[in-house]
Amino acid sequence: MDYALILEWTIKAVLLTVVLLTGFAYTTYYERKFLARIQVRIGPNRVGPFGLLQPVADAVKLLFKEELIPQKAYKFVFLLAPILIVVPALIILAVVPWGGTVTLFGREIALGVADVNVGALYILSVTSISVYGVVLAGWSSNNKYAMMGGLRSTAQVISYELALGLSFVGPVLLAGSLSMNEIVDAQQGLWFIVLQPLSALICYVSMVAEVNRDPFDMPEAEQELTAGYHVEYSGMKFALIFMGEYVKMAAVSAIFATLFLGGYRGPFVDQIPWLGPLYLGLKVFISLGVMIWLRATLPRFRYDRLMAFGWKILLPLALLNVFLTAIGIVVLGG
Repeated sequence: MDYALILEWTIKAVLLTVVLLTGFAYTTYYERKFLARIQVRIGPNRVGPFGLLQPVADAVKLLFKEELIPQKAYKFVFLLAPILIVVPALIILAVVPWGGTVTLFGREIALGVADVNVGALYILSVTSISVYGVVLAGWSSNNKYAMMGGLRSTAQVISYELALGLSFVGPVLLAGSLSMNEIVDAQQGLWFIVLQPLSALICYVSMVAEVNRDPFDMPEAEQELTAGYHVEYSGMKFALIFMGEYVKMAAVSAIFATLFLGGYRGPFVDQIPWLGPLYLGLKVFISLGVMIWLRATLPRFRYDRLMAFGWKILLPLALLNVFLTAIGIVVLGG
């Protein structure tokens, strides 16, 4: 047994988890400041310089806030649901490379937790698990508004997962592999967003719908469902659900960057491998900004139109893109 390899995997996993949890806290700060800028407001500015300690203050508040469980809730499932929401969000990036290979302590180390030869399938599998947490949170609360939010989430995720899965096919066909590392390597000369603009658009829209962000936030819909599936949650259980949403935002942004924006690749990254995580982080930062911009700009979809958009527009377009990509590869390859 190679204990050094196990130690390497453990350190990488812990480092990724810490980065995601810290990133979650400051993504909330980023969103509040960016929304304030768009809406000509100030945003957080009281706690710490420029309001930078506001996420810490929010964490302390939620940590000490009283936790309530409805009397007729299904308690075990009620407690389990937030865990099912947050864990898939933390493990989904295990197959996404942060950079190339570096030499550290005389050992060649790949900047990524794992290079799995079916990484794209792993991502699609893990994303499908997180819906169980949302559904169970709504059902276990024994509240009609929460239940409605859970049911909406089920239908929404199933609808947009089909288009999302098909949008992965374009990069996979072009790279000839399901490995995320090989998909990144195939983009050395040209990013796949140039060759697959339709697939990239479908992928990004589907990912926004998967993480229940505006204008696809029907499972929460405060005006209709008083926050939907998590209406009965408080304290740290609410914080876990909140954490799951923001960590998933960063995760899907990293996946999109890996599939269509060259991943960690950028100028001089082959000469200086440590630039890889910086390039990937910059692309994730820009993608998060787009998601926040969408929230500030677009109104919520009506639910029947949201479902029709997934089934009648995105799914046929995704199938058409796969068909045209396959034909193009056969013709040009021949």
